[in-house]
Amino acid sequence: MPPVEILKDVYWVGAIDWNIRDFHGYSIYRGTTYNAFLVRDEKITLFDTVKHGFKAELLHQISRIIDPTAIDYLVVNHVEMDHSGLLPEVVDLVKPERIFCSEKGEKGLTAHFRREDWPYEAVKTGDSIGLGSRTVQFIETRMLHWPDSMFSYIPEDRLLISSDAFGQHWATAERFDDEVDLSLLLGHAAKYYANILLPYSNLVQKLLSKIKEMDLKVDMIAPDHGVIWRGNPGKILECYDKWSQQRGRLKALVIYDTMWHSTEMMAKAIVDGLVQEGVNVQLFDLATNHRSDIIAEVLDAGALVIGSSTLNNGMLPRMADLLHYMKGLRPANKIGAAFGSYGWSGEAVKLIKAIMEEMGFRVIDPGISVQYVPAHDDLQNCVELGRKVAKAVKKGG
Repeated sequence: MPPVEILKDVYWVGAIDWNIRDFHGYSIYRGTTYNAFLVRDEKITLFDTVKHGFKAELLHQISRIIDPTAIDYLVVNHVEMDHSGLLPEVVDLVKPERIFCSEKGEKGLTAHFRREDWPYEAVKTGDSIGLGSRTVQFIETRMLHWPDSMFSYIPEDRLLISSDAFGQHWATAERFDDEVDLSLLLGHAAKYYANILLPYSNLVQKLLSKIKEMDLKVDMIAPDHGVIWRGNPGKILECYDKWSQQRGRLKALVIYDTMWHSTEMMAKAIVDGLVQEGVNVQLFDLATNHRSDIIAEVLDAGALVIGSSTLNNGMLPRMADLLHYMKGLRPANKIGAAFGSYGWSGEAVKLIKAIMEEMGFRVIDPGISVQYVPAHDDLQNCVELGRKVAKAVKKGG
């Protein structure tokens, strides 16, 4: 891909990773991008680098604009390796006058790369630097999603370089939101939020308030992954506001894993009950659905009904995996219920219920546990559980 001039003398010089499919347990079946941005001014500045292994792409992009050794400043908005992995090689080549990062960023880079001799300059919210005709203002965004994270804002261009916020894992030849299908884009952005930023939703709310308080004029948002928001940057800000409030809608997920289809029969009966009450429902078999795709749907679900067969006095491994993953993401404001089948011991339902309670779900039923194959009355009880969950969702929990 050639470099793209996103604004006058501001260039995308990143790399596209078409083939990656997993990102820390998050399924990215459409690949991703590692975005880096070059500003050509009196002080030529590179914002972030790319993942190690993409050196040729980054340097080729930059070389089509300037000699890379002409770069004066580096800005490290985020220490994570998909953005800083190539930093040592770039520093050795460029020999920058300054490397701007947050205080936590300096500590992280020093600890990771063991390069105390780099020309660090730690910045904090409100600090700014001059590049010539432009200035860069820094905004610390701690724990969005690492302690070191920060934004870089160029007021003259109304450009927000937003690190990992507002991004998507999506490899495309297009660089801008108005060049792709908006519904697909928002789907990728929602999945990204649900799997990466959901635990920090309270901080997202504070950040959005801070942006309003600072009266930042934003015409373009350039994240470190995915496409750049230039057609409607307000749309992703609006979505982050909605997602971070974690208000579920009239939607329930029925998620299950099964051994010999008994738990599956129960799941489908629960779906029937939800449908009878007019609640949108989605059914997920863990044998065929990836955890990260399910979490994307958890984002705006009002209720989760979760079931597993019992195995070795516990739940099935795929269910344990999902619940462990979900617990770390801390979804809030959910109604919960559990169900499952068993042969002789039957612990799965109690374990699922306990984990949902630990996550802060409002569990509205003791759960349904059926031995061997569910009879007609058992399935009718499952239908009634679905109706009960639906009524709770419609009442708002």
